[in-house]
Amino acid sequence: MSAAAETSEAKPGQLALIDTHLHLDAAEFDADREHVIARARAAGVTRFVLPAVEVSNFETVRSLARSLPGSVFALGIHPLYVNRAQESDIEVLRAQLSQGDACAVGEIGLDGFEPDGDPERQEWFFNAQLKLAREFDLPVILHVRRAQDRVLKYLRRHKLRGGIAHAFNGSRQQAQAFIDLGFKLGFGGAMTYSGSTRIRELAATLPLESIVLESDAPDIPPAWLPQGRNEPAEVRRFAEVLAELRGLETTVLVARTSANACEVLNP
Repeated sequence: MSAAAETSEAKPGQLALIDTHLHLDAAEFDADREHVIARARAAGVTRFVLPAVEVSNFETVRSLARSLPGSVFALGIHPLYVNRAQESDIEVLRAQLSQGDACAVGEIGLDGFEPDGDPERQEWFFNAQLKLAREFDLPVILHVRRAQDRVLKYLRRHKLRGGIAHAFNGSRQQAQAFIDLGFKLGFGGAMTYSGSTRIRELAATLPLESIVLESDAPDIPPAWLPQGRNEPAEVRRFAEVLAELRGLETTVLVARTSANACEVLNP
C-alpha cells in the first residue's frame, strides 16, 4: 500500500483513514455491500486492506480490492479454517502469491481461544505460510488470540520483514516483542470499551509509530454497537477515541497511523 496510492473519493481537507483489516466479503455484507463502502467513504475511511481466510475466498477478496481504488488484499489460511483446509492448499497459496499482487500473507496465525481448535494443525499451517512469506518477501497479517508467545516463537524462527498483529490484546512485554520484530499493532473496537483497561492503556502509551487502525468488520463491534454489525465507517470514531486516549488532535493521529499502514505493507 504505497503512501502515494490513490485515496479513492476523499475530498480536500477530509481525513484519509485506512482500515487495515476488513472482511468485506463476509456474508453479513451481501445485502448492502455498496452502501457499507459508501458510508465508510463518507466518514473518511477511503482505503481498505482485505485479508482472505481460506482458498475459497482468494479470488473474492482480490476482486473486491481491485474494485476499490487505493485498496489492497492479503492471501492466507486463517487458523480457525485449517480444519477444512488441505495441506495441498499451501501450494495453491504459493501459486496465488506468485502473481505478485497480494500485499501480504494473511490472515494467518494461531488461536488459543476456541475450545475445538487443533493446535498442531494450526501450527503446521502457520509455519508453512511463514515460509511462503519469506519466500516471497512479504509481510504477514497475524491472527493472535491467546497465542502471543507461541506466535512470537515462530516469528523469531523465520525472521520476516514484519507485518500487522491484528486486534492486539497481549501484554506490554509481548507488544514490545512484536514491535521489535517489525510489526505494527492493530487497534479497533475493543479499545472503545471502558472495561478494556489493558488494551486502552496500551493504545494510549505504546509508540504511535507502531499503531494502525482497523475495524475487523463485521466482527469486534464497538461499545456503541455491542450487539450490532461492525462496519469500516466506525474506523473514524476509533480514530477519535484513540486520539482522545493519547491527547492528540484527530488529524495528527490519522496522519500517523495511515503512514504506519503504508510503511508496513509497502516499505
